[in-house]
Amino acid sequence: MKGLELSRAFYLECGAPMIAREFPELEGVLAIGLVGSGSECFGYDDSLSEDHDFEPGFCIFLPDESVIDSRAAFRLERAYSKLPREFRGYRRSEISPVGSNRHGVIRIEDFLLERTGSRDGVLSVSDWFSLPEQSLLEVINGEIFRDDSQYFSNIRRSLAYFPSDVRKKKLAGQLLLMGQSGQYNYKRCIDRGESGAAALATSEFVRSAMSVIFLLNSAYMPYYKWSFRALRSLPLLSELESELEWLISSPNSKENSAEKQKTIERVCELVAKELTAQGLSDYNGNEAEGHAYSVNDKITDPNIRNLHILYGV
Repeated sequence: MKGLELSRAFYLECGAPMIAREFPELEGVLAIGLVGSGSECFGYDDSLSEDHDFEPGFCIFLPDESVIDSRAAFRLERAYSKLPREFRGYRRSEISPVGSNRHGVIRIEDFLLERTGSRDGVLSVSDWFSLPEQSLLEVINGEIFRDDSQYFSNIRRSLAYFPSDVRKKKLAGQLLLMGQSGQYNYKRCIDRGESGAAALATSEFVRSAMSVIFLLNSAYMPYYKWSFRALRSLPLLSELESELEWLISSPNSKENSAEKQKTIERVCELVAKELTAQGLSDYNGNEAEGHAYSVNDKITDPNIRNLHILYGV
């Protein structure tokens, strides 16, 4: 059973009746769902996921103390802890009294502060550049089962993706790294007999290419162990997943270097076509570096445009 499905069922069958019975006055200001860290929040959980942190549970997101005071929050925590210890064959773990729980009662401002450094989800340009995509993804993933006030849901929507100029800056930097590592340095490393350096160049190219593909899809790139899986589900350029996986997993030898260079060029060609299709670049060619500078030139805010091209990497 998928974790999100288990969470929703546990809420509907056990949590919702408890809240309606014991806290009817709070129903309109609570946000309830499953959001945050853990493979189940991304829909990536499987049978292997059940060996740790897999259990029936949901999150009760609370606004600040001016709306729900600490006494009411404590009562909610007590009531949540008294829900059935076992549900559909899965046992619940104990809720830690010192926090850092994936489930249970969570202040919205604490949840946001931990992941974004902001209590209300309002981010500066500097914040957008410095925050890991994984952290932002943990704010918007999963599912909210109920949010009558829409307070938390509106914050999630506001963090759904990078502002346009931030996206372009990040895209420009990753394109530059794609060109340097794959179209320039890989062959030079092979020609010098530096197989280790060629492996690093390949890894840099694949990492940057994946980042570019996620940026072209306007989707945050998840934690590395889920990145290939997430790439396969993207609407644009997901067909490159197998080629990128082959690039990073096959030997870096002179015998297969020609095929690797051909694959690198194919990736760059398809990326170039998508950049042109989205109106992100005017460069006429498949060199990733050329597209990098063209994308950077299209940044509207001069303060962002004039930052070093690798600022967003």
